[in-house]
Amino acid sequence: MHIEFIWDLEDDPDGNYWHIVVEGHGVTQEEAEEVLRDHYQEAIASRTSGNPLAFGWTSTGKHIVVVFERIEIDPVVVYPLTAYPTPPPRRKRK
Repeated sequence: MHIEFIWDLEDDPDGNYWHIVVEGHGVTQEEAEEVLRDHYQEAIASRTSGNPLAFGWTSTGKHIVVVFERIEIDPVVVYPLTAYPTPPPRRKRK
């Protein structure tokens, strides 16, 4: 799926790039974009903020969540708000 991403300047301490990448969440810009591209359509609403969340594995082996805002629907444009490693889902017992 083609998604356009809005990132603030890398040197903006109030921006999303700084928050996600520089402040030490352990997630790169590429990893956040990868999970959103691969799992955008599976996004669910956050119970706390109501913003959409996308969970997924990165090609680097991390399981992360990306919280984002939908800016446009067609074409899809998103603004990542935060992203951080999260435990992978547990398998359900049968």
